[in-house]
Amino acid sequence: MSYDQQSTPITAFELRRQLDGLVYTFVRALGAKGRTGFLREDGPYWIVHHVTLGWVAADFDSNEIMGRPWDLLTPQSPEAPPEGIWVSRKGPKSYVYDLVYI
Repeated sequence: MSYDQQSTPITAFELRRQLDGLVYTFVRALGAKGRTGFLREDGPYWIVHHVTLGWVAADFDSNEIMGRPWDLLTPQSPEAPPEGIWVSRKGPKSYVYDLVYI
């Protein structure tokens, strides 16, 4: 279900790693400088909306992108990241996730 079909705002989602089923939960949060994004429950990892790039996994104050939706053609609402396949990079490794609203 896309965000446009939702009647209530998305407040949380999961990234489910396809390789081994590991699940990360993200919740809507306010950053230190008053910016809204989604914060991972187990650490200071953010998924934020970038004006040019859309939704990405990144630090608010960094230009380093650590993850993003695989299908870049999917329309993105500024309210919540798109469901579907996401990819990430951690050092020399890459991972594939399913982003699912909860």
